[in-house]
Amino acid sequence: MQRIPELFARMAGDEKHEWAAASTIDVLWVLYDRVLNITPATADDPDRDRFLLSKGHGPMAYYAVLAEKGFIDESILDDWTSWDSPLGQHPDRMLVRGAEISSGSLGHGLPIAVGTALGQQIAKSRGRTFVLVGDGELDEGSNHEAIAVAARLNVANLTAIVIDNQSAMYGWPGGIAQRFAVEGWQTAEVDGRDHEAVFTALTAPHDCPNVVVAKIEKSY
Repeated sequence: MQRIPELFARMAGDEKHEWAAASTIDVLWVLYDRVLNITPATADDPDRDRFLLSKGHGPMAYYAVLAEKGFIDESILDDWTSWDSPLGQHPDRMLVRGAEISSGSLGHGLPIAVGTALGQQIAKSRGRTFVLVGDGELDEGSNHEAIAVAARLNVANLTAIVIDNQSAMYGWPGGIAQRFAVEGWQTAEVDGRDHEAVFTALTAPHDCPNVVVAKIEKSY
């Protein structure tokens, strides 16, 4: 984690999404450092854990973590978004080693994650699926369909992480966790900067879909 802010800072030119990216730093680090069963050597293993970055706008933190963990060469961070760089303002799974989906358009990641987790079950894979979404993109209707169907089909190998940085336009009565709870998800709300709390919530046993709402106050 110590080098992540340094790596993050090497990617300039997308100040519009800097806060969106910075709000994901701690959760991404805990995932890749302590939770996900995936390394550069196992990036194509059918039994790997799958991580889907739905919140693909402002991917600087994601690229920084991938570089620190050896999925991509950190030297390419300096020229990100240049015409011949594999690192765009939205991740491209065909160009970025370790990226499971191309993302950035809001509302796509959670539905894809439900299908990915179901595919793992059908294939009898030991892998799990994790998806990171933003609180604002939960305003998109496709997410509500995914929340409902994941619980109805008991997609228990699925964990969603919602970065709650108070950017949603509409929100949900009772809070984000309640939106998932009423459909039958296991829920937890944590300080998104508290690594131990994030780790505990992400690794808690569950026999239904799991959601962790990571609350973030602007500090970067």
